[in-house]
Amino acid sequence: MGERIKKLKKIRIHREGTSELCYSAVILLIINLALWYLLGLLFGTFTRHIVMPFVLGLSAFIWLCILNFYRCPIRYFNGDTEGLVVAPADGKIVVVEEAEENEYFHDKRLMISIFMSPLNVHANWFPVDGKVKFVHHQNGNYHKAWLPKASEENEHADVMITASNGEDILVRQIAGAMARRIVTYAKEGEECYIDEHMGFIKLGSRVDVYLPLTARACVTMGQPTTGDQTVIAKLT
Repeated sequence: MGERIKKLKKIRIHREGTSELCYSAVILLIINLALWYLLGLLFGTFTRHIVMPFVLGLSAFIWLCILNFYRCPIRYFNGDTEGLVVAPADGKIVVVEEAEENEYFHDKRLMISIFMSPLNVHANWFPVDGKVKFVHHQNGNYHKAWLPKASEENEHADVMITASNGEDILVRQIAGAMARRIVTYAKEGEECYIDEHMGFIKLGSRVDVYLPLTARACVTMGQPTTGDQTVIAKLT
């Protein structure tokens, strides 16, 4: 599809986490200052000097966990992307099978699913070069993301992409038991490229990719994936 366009911003912390990191820092600072004052007032400076290092350490640990969740590595796929499908997310392969897709295709597709734990990077990348056909958000339940019924019953956002070879590829961002917010940057009618961010899912969740049956899977069950790096399938 012509020359690939590199739009990936050079950021280390995802923009979805900017406000949360600021708010959490302010809240933790207020809690620590309040405890410092109250401990000194009620129990004296000795107790304050004993307790506060633990409180400060716990506060730092909590904030670093939030920081870790919103980390966003700078990645570029090395090599030709023609005919390749790359992992849209960091995580673990939980499904590689033929499955009926009855919402759009109404036929069988090769389904590859990636489960993201709270410890994974939660940015989502476009898995193929192409053009966004449509974006659709569907409200739903919040089953555990690794369950089969989560793909259809959970809240999800669908991005249909017409790949450079003309095949339609469906990418589904799925909310889980903990994840309650799906962010999708894809816009209908826009060209999209591997290396671009497609969206973000907060906390642990899952991304499904529906491919034509002619596609050849390049991953196996339980295999770890790196978003925008691991080749999960090849289109033929």
